[in-house]
Formats: sequence, C-alpha cells, structure tokens
Amino acid sequence: MTEQKTAFIAIVGCPNVGKSSILNRLLGEKIAIVSPKPQTTRTRIMGVLTDNETQLVFTDTPGYHKPKTKLGEKMIKAVGEGIHDVDASLLVVESKGEIREEELTLIKKIKSADIPAVLAINKVDTIENKEELLSRILEFSKLYDFKTIVPVSALDGNGLGELLNELKALAFPSQHLFPDDTLTDQPEKVIAAEYIREKILKFTDKEIPHGTAVAIERFKEREDSDILDIDATIYCEKESHKGIIIGKNGAMLKRISTRARMDMEKFFDCKVNLKCWVKVKEDWRNREGLIHNFGLD
Repeated sequence: MTEQKTAFIAIVGCPNVGKSSILNRLLGEKIAIVSPKPQTTRTRIMGVLTDNETQLVFTDTPGYHKPKTKLGEKMIKAVGEGIHDVDASLLVVESKGEIREEELTLIKKIKSADIPAVLAINKVDTIENKEELLSRILEFSKLYDFKTIVPVSALDGNGLGELLNELKALAFPSQHLFPDDTLTDQPEKVIAAEYIREKILKFTDKEIPHGTAVAIERFKEREDSDILDIDATIYCEKESHKGIIIGKNGAMLKRISTRARMDMEKFFDCKVNLKCWVKVKEDWRNREGLIHNFGLD
C-alpha cells in the first residue's frame, strides 16, 4: 500500500495578486470568489486537494494590506495566524512592479514561522519581455531561500501543473486528515453568500462593494423536488448604497441575483430559487457585534 502524505499550505500575498484564482485552478472548482477589486477574500478559506496518496490542505488568506477598519484588522490577523498554523506557505506575487512593503513583511513572517515556502509569480501572460521575468525572479530569490520559484498564469493555467508538483513535494508522511472527496471546509451557506458578494463586487463601483456583507436567512432543499430555496439579505452601510444595489426598478439587484444563482446551480448541481433583499447597517465594518454576526471574525 502506498504511504499517504499530507501538508497544510497557506496561500499569502497582497490584495489582487490572484491567490483565490490560483486556488480555484488547483482544485478545479470555484470555492473562493474572485474579483479585480482588492480585499475580495475576507476570511481564511480552506480548500482540500487529494491526488492519490497526497493530500494538500490549502488556506486562502485575505490580501495583506494596511487596515482602515476593524474588519480590515481582523483580515490581517487571519493572515498572520494562517502562516503560523501551517507546514508551508505559497507566496503569490505579480510579475511586474516594485516589490511592495507588504510583501517584505510577509516574507519576514514566513522567516519567523520557519517554514518552507514556494514563490508563485502570477500573471506571466502579461509579460512580453522575458528578461523582465528573470529580473523579478532574481529580486525575490535574494530575499528568501524559496524551495522553488514558479512563473504561472491563473488566467490560462500556464505553470499550474508544475506549481502543483512542487507543492506536493512539500508533503510529509501522514494519514489524510479529510475524506478524499472533501473540497472545502466552507459551509454551503457561506459559499452561497460569497457568490452573491462576488457579483456585487463585479457590478458595483467605488466603496460600495467593500461596505457590503451577505447573510443567508434560508437554505433548504424542497422535499418534493430537486430545488434549493435560498433567501439572502445584503447589508450595506448607507441608504444611498442600498439604492445603487437595488438599481432602477430593481434592475441591479436582479442582475446580481441572476448571475449568483447561475454559479450556485453549477456548484450545487441543482435548480436554485434565490431571493435577495437589501438592508442598511451603518458602519458595520467597525462594529464588533455585526462583524461577528456576519461570520467575519
């Protein structure tokens, strides 16, 4: 019998570098929402990949940034805890630009945790001059003794196979901690709420997306048919935001709900009857009780 292996791996990086996109690509399923807007991921999301004898348990952490609200502070705390609670880390950076102060801080945290790390340089599909990529690799290799540095593109999947092989090499002999068909630790209600929030991020602008939270009030499959009834409340911080989310004659809310429902039906593999409402909770991102109620602590 082949010996089982496992590893807990934290995926860390600055906002909008593609951490969740890489996780979804590796798993072959969309468990973490993605958006071009920063700070999309708010809490630690666990994804489980079992490939024959090897089981990798990924933790997708919020993007590392300077917090401006209590919610932001909790997001940064989740990153620190994520690094110290795992066997290895996957640092994701972009293929262009200067090395960020936050990335230097993350590397210090990895050093402090004394764990092996793999560096994924994402968005290589945007690079025309390969010398630019080589320069980027050299810059980061001077900062930490990474196990390996892998250029990837979460957009087209380039390099993801090589990255997975390198991550599997970090696994050590251990019984699998999750059933082999496990995909994520996220409750189905949370996944449904995140699909709705993703569409808010996609279709609304400026401060509105980050001032919203989604609570699932009902999640029940009908006994007489293969239909899942989901009732959701979208919370925002201002009356003016509520009007924008609802839109003229309810057009924006319908657009958000329709697209979210399509994702839910694909993930849950059944018909979904989704109903959404919008309510105002002023300054909820700085209110401990509301942050707790939304499951964001």
